[in-house]
Amino acid sequence: MSKISTNMRVYHRYLGFFLAGIMAIYSVSGIIMIFRDTDFLKQENQKVLTVATGLESHAVGAAIKIKNLKILSDTLNVITFPQGTYNKITGVAEFKVKELPYLLNKMTKMHKATHKDPLYYLNIFFGLSLFFFVISSFYMFMPGTTIFKKGMYFTLAGIVLVLVMLFF
Repeated sequence: MSKISTNMRVYHRYLGFFLAGIMAIYSVSGIIMIFRDTDFLKQENQKVLTVATGLESHAVGAAIKIKNLKILSDTLNVITFPQGTYNKITGVAEFKVKELPYLLNKMTKMHKATHKDPLYYLNIFFGLSLFFFVISSFYMFMPGTTIFKKGMYFTLAGIVLVLVMLFF
């Protein structure tokens, strides 16, 4: 084996051990996120928030962070929606939300981190590490060997599967 192949194997092995925990978290949170539009694993929680007073019905959803809030009624003092109410005079919103349990919620937030979240550095490192795994896997076996040739067939099959999933 060449020195590059040997080094790639070592880096691949120890980086894999180092990232085992985060790979487990990302796999679990990724599966859970598939069901984010359902109530799968979610618990109902009562919330009471004080937001700005006198909000119009179209602004309440943004203020209490409920997307696509449907308004049932809008009276002089109270706006009613399926999850609860908002008092225009006091600014108090009482409502129920369905949320994942604490640990699962933290895991999915880590998975969805954006550039505004300090965790995005971890996401960038993890993404680059996964890309390294892709590249280093081709250095695991010498080109021309049976295992390497079979690996190329599996690589081709994986690429075809991804293309089918993306475009069909």
